[in-house]
Amino acid sequence: MNTQTEITVAGMTCGHCTAAVSQELSALPGVMAVAVDLHPGEDSPVTITSESPLDPAVVADAVAEAGYSVR
Repeated sequence: MNTQTEITVAGMTCGHCTAAVSQELSALPGVMAVAVDLHPGEDSPVTITSESPLDPAVVADAVAEAGYSVR
């Protein structure tokens, strides 16, 4: 059964930003898809589809690796 995790990411302003976050999150074990709804200059919602629930700390670390933060 797939799991969807909803997070909000601060600081993204362009397609490069969304690509960086998507790449880091997609590299996590079990992640099947990442969908970013970019709101430039605001917090942007991100939906992560995975095979099982994700550890919030691991997700936050992946977003931080891309240079952004989870709200």
